[in-house]
Amino acid sequence: MKMKALTAALAMFGTAGFAAEKQLDIGVSDALTGGAAVYGLPQSNAVQMAAEEINAAGGIKVGDDTYMLNVIAYDDKANPTEASNAVRKLIDRDSVKFILGFCCSGATGAVASFIENEDAVMLVGNAAERSITTREIPNLVRTRPPADYTGAAAGTFVAEKGHKKVAVLGALDVGFYASYVDAFEKELNKAGGAIVTRESFGLKDRDMSPQLTKIREMQPDAILVVGYVEPAAFIYRQAVELGIDVPRYGFTSGSEEQFLRVASSEQMEGVWDLRPTELTLLSASDNGIAYHKNYSEKFGIAPSPSSPYAYDQTYALKDAIEAAGTVDDTEAVAAALRGLAVPDEVVMQYLPVDKKMFDVNGQAYTSNGAFQWQSGNWVFVQDLPSDAAAYSAFLSTID
Repeated sequence: MKMKALTAALAMFGTAGFAAEKQLDIGVSDALTGGAAVYGLPQSNAVQMAAEEINAAGGIKVGDDTYMLNVIAYDDKANPTEASNAVRKLIDRDSVKFILGFCCSGATGAVASFIENEDAVMLVGNAAERSITTREIPNLVRTRPPADYTGAAAGTFVAEKGHKKVAVLGALDVGFYASYVDAFEKELNKAGGAIVTRESFGLKDRDMSPQLTKIREMQPDAILVVGYVEPAAFIYRQAVELGIDVPRYGFTSGSEEQFLRVASSEQMEGVWDLRPTELTLLSASDNGIAYHKNYSEKFGIAPSPSSPYAYDQTYALKDAIEAAGTVDDTEAVAAALRGLAVPDEVVMQYLPVDKKMFDVNGQAYTSNGAFQWQSGNWVFVQDLPSDAAAYSAFLSTID
């Protein structure tokens, strides 16, 4: 009788005093292979690492329950059809309600076109096409700011350097790169400068010497390169090999290790990257330094500068679920995301709008920065002009 009474008392105490532990599946759709994997795979890794950290710290608390995160990741190859199929699989087969990742705009846009009709929440990372957050999709948020928000700041910076003739070489058939250049050109024109040519390359191209030879003959006083890391690295290398001795600016992101697979540090010396203020170890916050250390130890390679967009997604989702008090009501979680303050754990340097991480469009903003390659490292040099509130108001006017 005493044993039965003790067992009953423990059972009652367990029900009242301890939260039940459950599993919450979250999904990742991202480019895990192919040319875009330099962005997508680090994002997927970042979600996994954040999930493990959250679990180790006690999970996500919802009422009397505690949820441990389980990550299910699929490769979308940065392809719109593959991304749609991956997300359909996560929702229909795996019953996932929260989907993270999304490094590339084409694939992300395809999913954004139908996600509003799903019982799910979509958290977009590195994809920078502006239209992703102009569609008024209530169950979608994005951690990276749109490309034109950064392009305008970059144009002002290059104009202040005194450049009047800028040649552009980029993946200009990709919408977010084109919008970056358009915004860049508008600010450059205001200061009396001009883009003298726009030369294009494909994302799989590796020999850009014909375009660079044409640019050399036009004698610009600066070059702007926009594209994925690997082709951009080839351009920086080949510009040196062709004797083009003018400042080189870019919009690429990418770690030192990724560029050094193609170009030498000497060939990269002096290159600028004008991008959101992402992870660069020499200018990182305490959170960024810890993230870099933990990621490097876990995966045996340094994280890409843009990978924390996905890491930060995961902590934002945690806080939103706890604020909403549910893992089942996706509308409540989506609404909680829109009312969320910037979580303490994030790595990127967000500029809140109305004290919230995400604005009414579901868009987050970081500061923009000018980074320069100096003696083998990307070094943060200065902030670029960034007005998150003004851009947020502008974004709200776009259909």
